[in-house]
Amino acid sequence: MKRVLFITYYWPPSGKPSIHWPLFVIKHIGKSGWQPVVLTVEEDTFNEQDRSMLKEVPGDVAVYKAKAFEPFNLYRALIGKKQDEPLVASETISSANKGLAHRLSVWIRMNLFVPDARIGWYPSAVKKGKEIYLEEKFDAVVSIGPPHSVHLIAKTLSQTFNLPHVPVFIDPWTDIAYYRGFSRSRLTLRLDNYFEKSVLQNCANAVFVTRAMEQDYNRKYPFLGEKAKVLYWGYNEENFIGAEIKKPEREKILLHAGNIFDYQNPENLWREIRKRNENGGQIKIKFIGTVSPGIRASLAANGLDAVTEYKGFLPYNEAITEMLSASYLLVCATESRHLPGKLFEYLRTGVPILAYGDDNDEAASMLREANAGMLLRYKDDPAVFFETAHSFKADNSAVKQYDRAQIAEKLGNILDNAFN
Repeated sequence: MKRVLFITYYWPPSGKPSIHWPLFVIKHIGKSGWQPVVLTVEEDTFNEQDRSMLKEVPGDVAVYKAKAFEPFNLYRALIGKKQDEPLVASETISSANKGLAHRLSVWIRMNLFVPDARIGWYPSAVKKGKEIYLEEKFDAVVSIGPPHSVHLIAKTLSQTFNLPHVPVFIDPWTDIAYYRGFSRSRLTLRLDNYFEKSVLQNCANAVFVTRAMEQDYNRKYPFLGEKAKVLYWGYNEENFIGAEIKKPEREKILLHAGNIFDYQNPENLWREIRKRNENGGQIKIKFIGTVSPGIRASLAANGLDAVTEYKGFLPYNEAITEMLSASYLLVCATESRHLPGKLFEYLRTGVPILAYGDDNDEAASMLREANAGMLLRYKDDPAVFFETAHSFKADNSAVKQYDRAQIAEKLGNILDNAFN
């Protein structure tokens, strides 16, 4: 059986949602004739932990770990947090925080760590990767980013041992959505673009998790051509089998799962919920994950604090239960080239989905084809969603194509072609 090294910064027990694609693709790819080997970081000190995900790691998969320099410890010191205190992703780049220490830390992150704040992992990861090759003799390398610094690690190993490299882009690289509104120097941008181009020139294939991102990269780098492939983020069918559903009897619950940032604030939605509740409605808002200061302030300004619940981080299966138990599911598909990972789990629940995005045609098409919900522009009146939500019920036959068991099989075919 051929061997493939997966390089992923996020791995159990990290609670980062980014672990789900590599974890479950790795779990199933052995059926395609590829034995996976994993290289990951020794410790993810940024995110909450979800130890329940450790049981999903296949027993026959060798997992190697390398130490990383963590600049977020410096960030904690700058803003006065304890070294063992978890950080909140939506707060670390919040534009609502005008404090000098925060603004300085954001500038450092955007300009001095290229391509990203995880670049400190590069030296030890390359060293460990070379040791793994001598022991495991893998035949190909797959890297999952962000952080996109993992692609540089994989490129170095690919060139050192003359192996095919397949980078997977969960998000765009040099112009990812959360860079909006932040200053990056001309030198930083030039260096970042150089790194991105060098990875794509070297790779055997490049995998993008949306059609829009693939098209965007093909416009930017015409040399990609047929090397560019699309494998969606997907969901895990096994996590929905036998999942518990607890629908509230009278109140309606609008749930958002994952991180939500200042630039994703659906202010018209908060106003509509306030109006409906003032007229006898019983809509409660629930957040799983992190909520930015700007979003919290907007909810408070609309008098919604009493009907808003911030549950924070939850283990994955508990989050699935919350999704299934909701009346409506909220997702902000702000980046036109990106489909939020939670969207695929939302689709599988069958719960009506309200998506926001000013120009995300791919998300709108996906919702329409599955009869799962609607996508609104941020300036639109959300009343139309509440008035038609009863008509949305996702077609499972249209959704099951996104099961990660099928996605793993497609990645196996890409690796076969790259290897041959």
